[in-house]
Amino acid sequence: MIDWRFARFEELSPHEVHDLYRLRVAVFIVEQDCVFQDVDGVDTQCWHLLGHSNGDLVAYCRFVPPGVKYTEPSIGRVITAPSVRGTGMGRVLMREAMKRAERLWPGQPLRIGAQAHLERFYNEFGFTKSSEPYDEDGIMHIEMEMREWQAS
Repeated sequence: MIDWRFARFEELSPHEVHDLYRLRVAVFIVEQDCVFQDVDGVDTQCWHLLGHSNGDLVAYCRFVPPGVKYTEPSIGRVITAPSVRGTGMGRVLMREAMKRAERLWPGQPLRIGAQAHLERFYNEFGFTKSSEPYDEDGIMHIEMEMREWQAS
């Protein structure tokens, strides 16, 4: 059972902010051996979706308003804790994220910057490749867009 919390940055508690940064650093910087500026000045403009299980943060992503990173709204920093990998938690997170995005930005197209090896995963949610692969901080990425909302 996942307890979801969806809030703007200023509504998050210091403990929640600590936990989301801890998870992002553990995976995006330490596990993926990628030195980059994760705290990029965008978080304060975003909505954040945190999924807890037994008190631990196991799933997270942020919702970036249109005009901040892309012309379209975006979902980013999609992450699951190593402890829940292989359980389908990534799909649970994305299904929840897509529901929240539809409520925030009804019918609007979405754009994401995805690690290239996750293209098929994001295809499952209606995203299609919209750029050639590019290197971002030593990891190949692609832009993907979702123009037509799927019935959920």
